[in-house]
Amino acid sequence: MNENYEPKHRIIQELVPGKQITLAHIVANPDPTLYRKLGLDPSVDYSKKSAIGIVTMTPSEYAIIAADISLKASGAEIGFVDRFSGTLIVVGSVSEVEASLLATTDYSKQKLGFNVCEITKT
Repeated sequence: MNENYEPKHRIIQELVPGKQITLAHIVANPDPTLYRKLGLDPSVDYSKKSAIGIVTMTPSEYAIIAADISLKASGAEIGFVDRFSGTLIVVGSVSEVEASLLATTDYSKQKLGFNVCEITKT
């Protein structure tokens, strides 16, 4: 064998997502261009919507359940939901969006045992 031979080490990484909400944020009074840049439905009049709520979660399929909880908790509307990335965006008044995110995070933590981050707001 060659004296300078060093065996190569191979590292295998796996992502094993837990049950968690990693981001729950409310954007209060966003600039109207933000709605467009997010690709939200252009036929909706967002001038009456004063907040955007963003939630990211794993497992990603939980976004479907989170969207249902958000809709039932307040008058907020779904702006976007993706069961593949685990992203949920809700739009409405600040109080509607806050109620939606609170209902989603509370249910996740209390009923399903998720690790849940704090709801933040800008």
